[in-house]
Amino acid sequence: AIWTAGAVTVPIYETSSAEQVQWILSDSGAIGAVVETDAHADLVEGARPDSPDLREVWAIDGDGLDRLRRGGSEVGDDVIAERRRGTTSDSLCSIIYTSGTTGRPKGCELTHGNLLFDIGNAIPGLSALFNKEGSTLLFLPLAHVFARLIQAGAVQTGAKLGHTADVKNLLADLGGFQPTFLLSVPRVFEKVYNASKQKAHADGKGKIFDAAADTAIAYSEALDNGGAGILLKVRHGIFDKLVYGKLRAALGGRCHSAVSGGAPLGARLGHFFRGIGLTVYEGYGLTETSAASTVNLRTALKIGTVGKPLPGVALRIADDGEILIKGPHVMRGYWQNADATREVLSEDGWFHSGDLGELDSDGFLRITGRKKEIIVTAGGKNVAPSVLEDRLRAHPLVSQCMVVGDQQPFIACLVTIDPDAFPTWKSGHGKPADATVADLREDPDLRAEIQTAVDEANKAVSGAEAIKKFRILPVDFTVEGGELTPKLSVKRNVVVKEYADEIAALYTR
Repeated sequence: AIWTAGAVTVPIYETSSAEQVQWILSDSGAIGAVVETDAHADLVEGARPDSPDLREVWAIDGDGLDRLRRGGSEVGDDVIAERRRGTTSDSLCSIIYTSGTTGRPKGCELTHGNLLFDIGNAIPGLSALFNKEGSTLLFLPLAHVFARLIQAGAVQTGAKLGHTADVKNLLADLGGFQPTFLLSVPRVFEKVYNASKQKAHADGKGKIFDAAADTAIAYSEALDNGGAGILLKVRHGIFDKLVYGKLRAALGGRCHSAVSGGAPLGARLGHFFRGIGLTVYEGYGLTETSAASTVNLRTALKIGTVGKPLPGVALRIADDGEILIKGPHVMRGYWQNADATREVLSEDGWFHSGDLGELDSDGFLRITGRKKEIIVTAGGKNVAPSVLEDRLRAHPLVSQCMVVGDQQPFIACLVTIDPDAFPTWKSGHGKPADATVADLREDPDLRAEIQTAVDEANKAVSGAEAIKKFRILPVDFTVEGGELTPKLSVKRNVVVKEYADEIAALYTR
């Protein structure tokens, strides 16, 4: 309705702080705000003194919709038709503020043409998902460009679309809705795998689950190499009845595919999920590129990569490894920020993503890290932290982690403990039920458990890049606490500042 009226949408995350809400409202020049609850309305009203353009706040839970209807009752159809005719593919469609792991959010100017190009390229390639028989339960925040692309794609293709923001009851909602495909970020897939593994071990079925996981991975890998042999097929069939079918049932029983974006998923998890009957199609893109620039398709799938560039998208790797992108889906620029725009958009239209990657001989893209996150040790060694962090988070007890070591003699790491996995671990290791992570952060058993995760992560790198020391933090990183973005990426600058003493302790003891 907003787009039909020729207006521009500016989404705000539900978890945004009062300061962030104030900044987005004032910087965008928003004249109206649609909110869900009275609490949201209070948050917006609190920003009104610094948002001189803001005229109306409509609360859905209150009388907001009635007020909207009354306000538009005298607007003629000719006015709406004129507004529609005045909207072109070059018209500004949305200003989406990047959640950002550093600095103040910047508003990405996306046009109608930007979004239509991405929908017209990504969605047809995933026609097995997006069709009138398809359905998905969307639980990603609608302020995220990935969720907005999926939402528009579902409407366009007639796929059934459900919404839920209650992730605590997600499994129950999935059981009721029974989607055929899911959309999520890698951290959610990691949590599903780790929670399943932990529950199996707690129930005394750990060996069965581990064998089933290894079989699923082997089966998926075999699909890329001529197909599974007879013995592997038999093992896979047995575990399908014992394990895989139950995992699919937990997702509603009809789910056969998923789309993942926001960060690399990793080959092991990708093969595991395909092996249990849930193919995850990884893609890559940013808010600045209207979501997808590359995506794996059923006809062009390589697990461990984020797929090939979509039709009409040009992609190349700069000399320093940075991914450069060009195409009709690239944003117009940053709202009211010409300097920031010049930093990322070259005169000939190439967008400098800030991500590092490599293209293989078949044209598939693999993400290797973030340019700004590269750590340079005191010895001059360049280290990409994401390689280590992705492996560390694969351990069921690890919630979040952040590798450090810039201008230091060695690489180290901060680790947080998964609050859902911690009680079971305590029970299995004879620890007091009421003990907190803060109580046990120096416990030899807990440290030994995390050391196994560190040792496994270190297998992926050289000795100079390996984690030498780690600290277990007393509390987990959260979106509400400010350490995570809404897509669950670590805000490194915030963590470095907040945990400066913990980092210093790694190099002074």
